Amino acid sequence: MLQTALHFSHTLLKEIVQPGQHVVDATMGNGNDTVFLAELVGKKGRVYAFDIQEKALQSTQKRLDDKVLKHQVTLIHDGHQHLENYLGKEEEIHAAVFNLGYLPKSDKKVITLPETTQQALDSCLQYLARKGRIIIVAYYGHAGGQAELTTVANYCQKLPQKDYNVLTYQFINQKNQPPILFCIEKK
Repeated sequence: MLQTALHFSHTLLKEIVQPGQHVVDATMGNGNDTVFLAELVGKKGRVYAFDIQEKALQSTQKRLDDKVLKHQVTLIHDGHQHLENYLGKEEEIHAAVFNLGYLPKSDKKVITLPETTQQALDSCLQYLARKGRIIIVAYYGHAGGQAELTTVANYCQKLPQKDYNVLTYQFINQKNQPPILFCIEKK
């Protein structure tokens, strides 16, 4: 059976993330991807997890505590566009994951924005290691979602082929605007 965008994102990350590496969860939300990445990088790795909502940090902290994974995670109460303020100049990341939209079961007016997402992608590309991947799952069935999806699609299409492979993955016969996955892989 075909994987959902969320499950396929985890497959793409499992293929490349190794223990000891540094990765980014650009939109920690309820902490599911943060926990997943923390398990992949192990005790010697580092996950930088970003969110602007205190509720997201609290939910993620609880998940990390429950799984005894908090030592390899830095929770950052800031927007993902400020990534460069938290990484060392020469630090490499081997993966980054974005779930665009709003925090589930929360205020649907607080959403990721095209401008800040593009800034975060620019920063991630600067830190991305060779063969590293940026995974973007765009949930766009809300006010402002289509504009962000268009920005991400245009951004990905303009990346030079000599430097990056870019994949899109989506179901095209489903209703209710199923999420669209983008994967940027550095050559």
